[in-house]
Amino acid sequence: METPPLALTIGEPGGVGPDITLGAWLDRHRNPLPAFYCYADPGFLTDRARRLGLDCPIAVVSPDEAVARFGDALPVVPLEARIVAEPGGAEESNAAAVIEAIARAVGDIRSGHAAAMVTNPINKEALYRAGFRHPGHTEFLGTLSSAWTGEPGRPAMMLAGPDLRAVPVTIHIPLRDVPAALSEDLILETCRIVDADLRRRFAIAQPRLAIAGLNPHAGEGGTLGTEERDVIAPAIARLRDEGIGALGPLSADAMFHPSARAGYDAAICMYHDQALIPAKTLSFAETVNVTLGLAFIRTSPDHGTAFDIAGTGKADPSSLRAALRLAAELRRNEDGG
Repeated sequence: METPPLALTIGEPGGVGPDITLGAWLDRHRNPLPAFYCYADPGFLTDRARRLGLDCPIAVVSPDEAVARFGDALPVVPLEARIVAEPGGAEESNAAAVIEAIARAVGDIRSGHAAAMVTNPINKEALYRAGFRHPGHTEFLGTLSSAWTGEPGRPAMMLAGPDLRAVPVTIHIPLRDVPAALSEDLILETCRIVDADLRRRFAIAQPRLAIAGLNPHAGEGGTLGTEERDVIAPAIARLRDEGIGALGPLSADAMFHPSARAGYDAAICMYHDQALIPAKTLSFAETVNVTLGLAFIRTSPDHGTAFDIAGTGKADPSSLRAALRLAAELRRNEDGG
């Protein structure tokens, strides 16, 4: 049976998503990619290619036709919503197209027409102005996943690169709110999600999780903070009792050099930048945002909409290429191949 293609969403039309989509397809012979199709407005993509001076043929297809057309044209599944956008900013009027692309990609995976989804970056502010009621992209996907399975769930964000996989326990909250947000249950839930996906989709039989402390020097025995003693260490003990390979609490300033990284499969960090700074520093171009804990596979480039370079030809499709390849790899692992 032929492997279904990947479903790629257009993301924020005024950002670099259209640029890197076109660039990745055009460079497919030098940098081979799994077959994909893009949910977009075909006329809009044609106009963006023209603006960039790119000769990119576009084929209007159904998902089932994408693999056959991928070799000679960029397969595009048309959205019902039209897109009107100039590069460099977000338009509230395009929110319907952005949301439609995400929802239809999930539907294609559920029906077997797509193997996994890859999402281009979105602009949440524009979606909020249009009435979007989810905190962000990941939370919307979590809602769609729960509707699929009928079970509540909390997705987790992983930055996965060639040299590091890093997961923040708390994500998009102010730094001052992190200590109050941390709890044993939150750490346990995050680590269980990571352990399960490393086994199921990354094909790691016995995952090793390196769990960072919150404070400098992991609290220095309580003299620099007590979260390690009161919250993080008890969570680690419970994880070990469950058979999960949990190490820590570890001083974050000593977790990311090469010999330290050799000792674990994923770093569990207490807040956003503690995870994302090392991940993006080690390999910005090849790092991929992976959402764990969903009923389906979702990856994304590790960067945002980059309005400042949209439509200029300067956008680098490397992270999108990495996201497409990783999505296909995770699906193969999930299928046992």
